[in-house]
Amino acid sequence: MELPKENIRDIFYNHTGNLIHKWDHYFDIYEKYFSKYRGQKINILEIGISHGGSLQLWEKYFGEHVHIYAIDINPDCKKLQEENTTIFIGSQSDKDFLAHVSSQLPELDFIIDDGGHTMEQQLVSFEMLYMKVKEGGLYIVEDTHTSYWDEFHGGLKNPDSFIEKSKNLVDSVYEYHVVDKSKIRIDEISQHINCISFYDSIVVFEKQLRKQPFHKQIGRKTITPYEPVELKKKTFLDSIKGIFKKEEAHPFSVNDGGITEIK
Repeated sequence: MELPKENIRDIFYNHTGNLIHKWDHYFDIYEKYFSKYRGQKINILEIGISHGGSLQLWEKYFGEHVHIYAIDINPDCKKLQEENTTIFIGSQSDKDFLAHVSSQLPELDFIIDDGGHTMEQQLVSFEMLYMKVKEGGLYIVEDTHTSYWDEFHGGLKNPDSFIEKSKNLVDSVYEYHVVDKSKIRIDEISQHINCISFYDSIVVFEKQLRKQPFHKQIGRKTITPYEPVELKKKTFLDSIKGIFKKEEAHPFSVNDGGITEIK
């Protein structure tokens, strides 16, 4: 089957099949992240398929070599299963169900959560399924504007919303630069987040094990280094605290790759 030449927005607006519901600005985000997968043999998971129109959209866009795994809570969605789709019926907030689904899945190129959009559903699905994404793959959560809506158990600055939890994970991406690591999340999931991108109503996680960074100096010294006076100085109270608590090495020193000086 030859791939259509249209971009994903054009495919959507020319669609005459099963019902699809999408925000228009999502198509620019899809094109940015998904274009490299067109025509490739890939496995994807979509949470929430409703009338099944998105299944048709993905097949048209990616081509005949895509296998679409899908989750929906509505048993009626099972009838939408076709040769290139595998549909699981159950709740995305049911950990036992998701564990079963996970055991049936291959490594996935990406996951799209377009399910029920409540905080529990998004958070539980992320925790249970993120590690099924292959290295270099994507985990995408859509309609994250519900993090600002009370009826979805969100609300502006609600610490238990998906958006606020995702913001906290930004600190985890900076793990190697944080002095007090007890204040951030460090686990298998956080260490496999290489990048988090926030868009209007979409959060994209790029899955890749982060290596410890290091900085390196190479070359010939030419000036007398400037001693910065702008940095915060250690206070008397800091000195007192240091007597009772072992001072940790500064991350900049820990990550120092040394200097190769040319004379």
